[in-house]
Amino acid sequence: MNSQPPRIELLIPVYNEARVIEENLRKIVAIAAAIEPDCRLTILIVDDGSKDGTPDALVRFCQTESRARWIGFTRNFGKEAAVQAGLENSDADAVIILDSDLQHPPELIPQMIQLWRSSAKVVEAYKTHRGQEKFSSKLFSSGFYALFHMLTGLDLRGQSDYKLLDRIVVDELLKLHERGRFFRGLIQWMSYPTARIPFVVPKRAGGNSSWNQLKLIRYALHNITSFSAIPLHLVSWCGLFTLVISVLFGGVALFQKWKGQAADGFTTVILLQIFFSGALMLSLGVIGHYLGRIHEELKRRPAYVLRPDSHSTLGGHP
Repeated sequence: MNSQPPRIELLIPVYNEARVIEENLRKIVAIAAAIEPDCRLTILIVDDGSKDGTPDALVRFCQTESRARWIGFTRNFGKEAAVQAGLENSDADAVIILDSDLQHPPELIPQMIQLWRSSAKVVEAYKTHRGQEKFSSKLFSSGFYALFHMLTGLDLRGQSDYKLLDRIVVDELLKLHERGRFFRGLIQWMSYPTARIPFVVPKRAGGNSSWNQLKLIRYALHNITSFSAIPLHLVSWCGLFTLVISVLFGGVALFQKWKGQAADGFTTVILLQIFFSGALMLSLGVIGHYLGRIHEELKRRPAYVLRPDSHSTLGGHP
């Protein structure tokens, strides 16, 4: 029987945060160290292909922090890939995923571990207030979560990637073979016993978010189509609706012709052409998006590629 205390690993994805990353990581470790000696603390940082001096900063940090290690990508593959890489490279008893910008308060870590020890397989921190965020971003997030709930039945409102996962959950998550992942959605879909901790999003500690509205829209479309085929079914309903409209207009036209009241009707013809053309193009766009997703999955390319010089051992030691 293993008498050692359980090992808790902090999984921290980073991207272009050279200016503040070392300071923020030291703050996180200083607060998280409160769990010792009841738990063994380790830190795994995943660099998502930063283009600034973030890798050099991580090397310096790991040289001075014996509990830390880092891995890095050859280019920017996205946060979902960074989380997947971290989970695949961790063998801890539980993994806590959190951001490095301190918007996921590390003060919650001891409470998360306490709930985990009370039999929860997942401990998730959910947002009661989104903090200093643009109104347009809040509106977009609310709309996305409402639409996601309507199409998939999974309620992600207020959720974040700030979660503790038991080893069992990590292993089952890694058994899923899909390349295009939505971490929050998959954890909710798995439905393990979950405890929740509320938090208010604090001010970002240095730097700016790399997300913009275009990236958010693409991310939203990707995640919705990962979990729901309803948009494809809507194409069928759209086709049925346009068929009914065309039958009605055709019947009216034939009746007017029979009564000798047929008019030139150029305006009607143009409007019908615009309507049907728009419906067809929209339907083809939805089908094309799903075909693109299938194409990406069939290629079976890895979700990420590691830099040859990234470190995967604690403190640079095997």
